[in-house]
Amino acid sequence: MPHTPDNGDGQLQDLLGKVPDRHYAIARNAVLSVNGRHPAPLDTWNPEYCGDVDMAIAADGTWFHEGVPIKRTELWQLFAGILRKESDGEFYLVTPVEKCRVDVALHPLIIIDFSMLNGDEGPQLTATLNAGGSFPVSADHPLKPESRAGGAAYIDLPYGLTALCSRPAWYRLVDMADEAHSIVSHGSRFFLA
Repeated sequence: MPHTPDNGDGQLQDLLGKVPDRHYAIARNAVLSVNGRHPAPLDTWNPEYCGDVDMAIAADGTWFHEGVPIKRTELWQLFAGILRKESDGEFYLVTPVEKCRVDVALHPLIIIDFSMLNGDEGPQLTATLNAGGSFPVSADHPLKPESRAGGAAYIDLPYGLTALCSRPAWYRLVDMADEAHSIVSHGSRFFLA
């Protein structure tokens, strides 16, 4: 069968077809997942490595398959939900029956915005991700400086993933900082400089 380039379908649809349907469903309640959907139980899936699928995530968060950007947002967002970093330092798309390596240029996810609420327990900063999820900036998901991105912040996420601030999100965060260049969120203080 001759190889025809696609827009992110084909092999990728086959891989996605191996993920149980309940993990696609948008959660009715707020959940902590990178794509805002019911999180896949990646910690219980331990399939054999099946090889590379020529997939990469650029430094700006663009997903590529065989050198072509995946244009269907829903498709790469679903893949983000089955991505994990393993002890070998590599990133893998993982299903119950197979896993494939993905090249990541800098961070696999991008923070596209921040919102600040003043709750009963003080300021609560939330990071919104390009994949559709959001996470509280907290001791569990701390802001850290990324020297490879001019000191812009990133946060730690489940399964060894990270999300780097986009330029607009970084500027918004800097604008929220106090005179000491810090942000208080969920009872923790994070320094931006």
